[in-house]
Amino acid sequence: MDTLEQRTISKISWRLLPLLMVCYFIAYLDRVNIGFAGASMSKDLGFSAAVFGSAAGIFFLSYFLCEVPSNLALEKFGARKWIARIMFSWGVLSAGQAWVDSATSFNIVRFLLGIAEAGFFPGVIFYITLWFPAAYRARIVGWFMFAIPISTVIGAPISGFILDMDGMGGMHGWQWLFILEALPAIFLTFVVLFYLPDGPQDAKWLTDEERAWLAKTLTAERQNRESIHKISWKQTLLNPKVIALGFVYMGITVPLYGLGFFLPQIIKGFGGLSNVQVGFINAFPYLVGAIAMIFWTRGSDRMKERKWFVLIPLACIVAGLLIAANTAAPVPKMAAVTLAAFGIFSALPTFWTLPTAFLSGTAAAAGIAWINSIGNLGGYIGPTIFGTLKDRMGNDVYAVMFLASLAVVAFALVFFMRHDTRAEGFDVKAPAH
Repeated sequence: MDTLEQRTISKISWRLLPLLMVCYFIAYLDRVNIGFAGASMSKDLGFSAAVFGSAAGIFFLSYFLCEVPSNLALEKFGARKWIARIMFSWGVLSAGQAWVDSATSFNIVRFLLGIAEAGFFPGVIFYITLWFPAAYRARIVGWFMFAIPISTVIGAPISGFILDMDGMGGMHGWQWLFILEALPAIFLTFVVLFYLPDGPQDAKWLTDEERAWLAKTLTAERQNRESIHKISWKQTLLNPKVIALGFVYMGITVPLYGLGFFLPQIIKGFGGLSNVQVGFINAFPYLVGAIAMIFWTRGSDRMKERKWFVLIPLACIVAGLLIAANTAAPVPKMAAVTLAAFGIFSALPTFWTLPTAFLSGTAAAAGIAWINSIGNLGGYIGPTIFGTLKDRMGNDVYAVMFLASLAVVAFALVFFMRHDTRAEGFDVKAPAH
């Protein structure tokens, strides 16, 4: 590898990725800690599985409505200010969940939380395209999204310990959970505000030579994409491929959030387990997913292959969930869930190489947000239908099979989708410097 290229990518990675990963770690933990709070919270407030699932998922309804406007605002006002705004508002509202006392107040806070957090994830994906050439994006997105499984690997046991604070200070354990896990988001607001550059032009820590190489490389890739696919941000909202990718992403997020919200309760149903034990068992599939995520994305970049690196994990999601749905014994059920987790966390980062291969500039900001909006409707649909099926059937068999059915649809869409590797621009070089 060219020394200039290696030096530049290394500097950018070490400067940006640790902070972005920590931010997403906190964001995702605040998003799914409701799964850990679910059993005791539902008992204390008298929520059925359907009421809990609907309130948990309504977050994604407001998230859906605000994604595109938020990402366009990020491009206009800059990543630094907008991401800081997002983190502060979601931290305050996430803590606010500790004081809900009815299904109505729970729904209202969750809806507002969706508005607050909208734009964070697609904003960062768009932000990554401003810094990293195409050949690095799978692994970079993989490292960023590494925060998802790690937030459960680390967060599940911690959440278990916090839940055991029940009664301290006259509050329930689930109340302490929401408050203590929201505080880091508020603190990180100020770190982002003073540390995160808006783009390469603000990177004083890059030399002029490094900044020039990066600008030329990214410009050459953008021009290559636009010579093959040139669409406006408004056109992306009606583009069939963009919409199809949104439904593919839904096929990944429905299993992700369905398990995220209900797996702790499924494990609790094995019987005789403490909150801490449930936390550690719940963490295992996510640990496997975290390891798989890093190696899978490296393989995708190394082989310059995207489509099959999405299809194979989708097949694993389907197989794992179907086996889990038809297995009652704890060990085989958790083994099947672990196979599904491998698929989910391998598919997540490699999926995002598909839209960034043909979207650029404002169209990328809008398109990425639109795909994420459609996909994250799965965060509403998944828990709502999962909870309803679990209530009506008295078990999780049909609920888990529902999760698998969405992954089947995603597999079919990707399989028949044309992926233009020319637009990816792996072999596009910057003009001589």
